Amino acid sequence: GISEVRWGVRPEGKREAVEALRRETGRVAMVGDGVNDAPALAAADLGIALAPRDGAGSDLAAHAGHMVLVSHDLRRVPEAIALSRAMRRRIVMGLVWASAYNLVLIPVAVMGWLNPLLAAAAMSLSSVSVVGNALWLKRSGAKDEG
Repeated sequence: GISEVRWGVRPEGKREAVEALRRETGRVAMVGDGVNDAPALAAADLGIALAPRDGAGSDLAAHAGHMVLVSHDLRRVPEAIALSRAMRRRIVMGLVWASAYNLVLIPVAVMGWLNPLLAAAAMSLSSVSVVGNALWLKRSGAKDEG
């Protein structure tokens, strides 16, 4: 889904390039690793910082970006984006299930219609389901496109 790539842009032109691309296309991702990239990473819709290693890269870039790519292999950017999307879906799914559990069982417990032992078991089951949902992401290999 990457339609345009630019490199060799001088530090002062990086942020302007990101803002100009946003006006043209609507959404912009920026990948960078240095202090000179930090303003553009912060201005992008998705700032992907390459993690500092061996003196190359900058902690400032890592803090300015929205995502930090530990590998310096740019071919892994689409994989990182797919993983973040799958992870977000799992988080939302966990919140939906936990909210549904709370909306249904807490009023039932407050009214005294639920044995405290069963309430504790249900709470444990809720926690296990959230953790299991998160582990499913690892097992599925982040190929959870939906």
